[in-house]
Amino acid sequence: MSERKTQIVIVGGGAAGLALARKLGNRYGRSRHDIILIDRNRSHIWKPLLHEVASGSLDPNLEDVGYGGHAAIWGYRYFNGSLEKIDRERRTVTTAPLKDEDGAVIVDRHELRYDYLVLAMGGVSNDFGIEGVREHAMFLEDRKQADRFRQVLLNACLQLNAKRRDDPGARLSICIVGGGATGVELSAELVNCARSLRDYGLEVFDHDALKIHLLEAGPRLLPALDEKVARNVRGELEGLGIDVRTDAMVERVESGRLHVKDGGIIDARMILWATGVRGDNSVERMSDLELTKLDLFVTRPTLQTTLDDRIFAIGDCASCHLPGMDRPVPPRAQSAGQMADCVFDNLDRLQKGKEARDFVYRDRGALVSLSRFATVGNINTGPSGGKLALEGRIARAAYMSLYRLHLLAIHGWLRGSVQIVAAKINKVVRPTVKLH
Repeated sequence: MSERKTQIVIVGGGAAGLALARKLGNRYGRSRHDIILIDRNRSHIWKPLLHEVASGSLDPNLEDVGYGGHAAIWGYRYFNGSLEKIDRERRTVTTAPLKDEDGAVIVDRHELRYDYLVLAMGGVSNDFGIEGVREHAMFLEDRKQADRFRQVLLNACLQLNAKRRDDPGARLSICIVGGGATGVELSAELVNCARSLRDYGLEVFDHDALKIHLLEAGPRLLPALDEKVARNVRGELEGLGIDVRTDAMVERVESGRLHVKDGGIIDARMILWATGVRGDNSVERMSDLELTKLDLFVTRPTLQTTLDDRIFAIGDCASCHLPGMDRPVPPRAQSAGQMADCVFDNLDRLQKGKEARDFVYRDRGALVSLSRFATVGNINTGPSGGKLALEGRIARAAYMSLYRLHLLAIHGWLRGSVQIVAAKINKVVRPTVKLH
């Protein structure tokens, strides 16, 4: 009788889940372990790139990673599905039926056992219960949504180009709600897109054809950055013609219209919602694990869930409040990568009969790219908490290094280096804007 393999199931193939699956598969292989990655999508694209996909400045087909091929290379299994239920007593997870676009079942409900379970499902945009957001706004939570935004944008630009032949003053109004990194970076990318379209056949599409509104409910943009840097970013955006409004709380969203508290009404052909992160509403029905009010899995400092030592939560779906920190670990790409490394080490320790170690979060700072116009941010200089403001070419190089580190995490040093070189070549030979 063959020895029962240790089965580690990872739910979610984002930055944290995919990096962890690669490291576990590479460490253990298939001889005594069975590493399984579950994701409802069939390919991965780094979430911080979605604003570039949405604006058309990045071709996602060149950047996404197919889970099946990646699994074959790195010694884990990929299962196409979404989590429906966790049975902690039986140590099983159940996936929901996988259906095609017409509603026909492709793969029926499926049950998988686990010895250790890692929840890395990511989060969703927080609509704060505001009326009309889910019905009338678009989101950038995955590639499908980014592709849809790009198609709606390009169709609207084509219509506007035809209209401007008779009415040169006609403009396309786009409203982005949320002054964090996604909203700020998308605003700048849209300006870059508008300035490029004239070279791609839209002959009367001038740089002022788009009217972009950026709304932030708080007192300033980019709370993760120093206030001085955030002010500089606002100045850059306003210099590009973007209508930036802080202390602008949206009260209601209708089709093509937003009602802003103390700010009247904004008409917008396209509305993009990019405010905060919360857990998916469905997680409450999946298990009895402890959740926050925002449906995030509560973890101990070891990243183990509070009710089950065999279940970990990492990335945007986790709420980890470390000793000495005023707030939980922030939902950022660097947090997800560090959490994956911690869980990798703790899974190894638990299998050897050792105690799990506490997660140590190292805030390396934050950087924001304003398309080709500017890159700004700050990096932390050491344990003393000092910060160094960056801009210009140095900031751009630091910003690009974040994605390169992600490539190395999911592909390893050899394959990751090849991917980095290939990306640089594609920048040169591919069109500036993706129009299909």
